Amino acid sequence: MDTVKPVFVEIDTGNVDAITSTITLLEVLVVPFRKGNQTLVEKYRNLILNSDHLTAYEVFHEVSVRASRLRAEYAIRAPDAIQMAVGILYGAQAFLTNDAELKQVKDIKVLIVDDYLVSQPTACAKQP
Repeated sequence: MDTVKPVFVEIDTGNVDAITSTITLLEVLVVPFRKGNQTLVEKYRNLILNSDHLTAYEVFHEVSVRASRLRAEYAIRAPDAIQMAVGILYGAQAFLTNDAELKQVKDIKVLIVDDYLVSQPTACAKQP
């Protein structure tokens, strides 16, 4: 989480409007649950589900279909495909990740976190 903390600061201050899917909860809550850290579980839940400038979309059938197409074309992991499909379907200008292999996906602009942090903060903002 430390690597992306500057990104969350940009989101929290309203410099960036971001979208994600509820799959993010699955990804970030594992360690706090393992450690029995209910306070951190609630902090992450609140951050993801109740932020003014971060919208977490449910994974409906349209997302699953688009994610399946991404997996078929690019052989990417299911969670990545779901997150990318949400970005594509809900109008994200870019997809922010630590996984450079996802740059192969041509359906959405892919930014690597380190590259994003040295670029302009609005690079991942939602389109108006």
